[in-house]
Amino acid sequence: MQPIPKTLAPFFKEYSLAQLDQQRDSATIIERTPRFGSREELRWLFKNYSREQIREWVLQWGSFGLPEPHLSFWKLFLGIGA
Repeated sequence: MQPIPKTLAPFFKEYSLAQLDQQRDSATIIERTPRFGSREELRWLFKNYSREQIREWVLQWGSFGLPEPHLSFWKLFLGIGA
């Protein structure tokens, strides 16, 4: 896995990027990157996590972790029905 982009640091203020474990903390990383990430950061997300893993997060936690219209966009993008 590639390191978490330093440009995402402002969205993880309560964490040290160096101490975030990309496997253990995947739910937190997947939550914040689609919500706040740039195109480059989103590319990083999809290189480091499978589409299915991101899709599963959106199904399980998206309604709690993503505001509208973010949630609707990611559901459409990931092929999740209404």
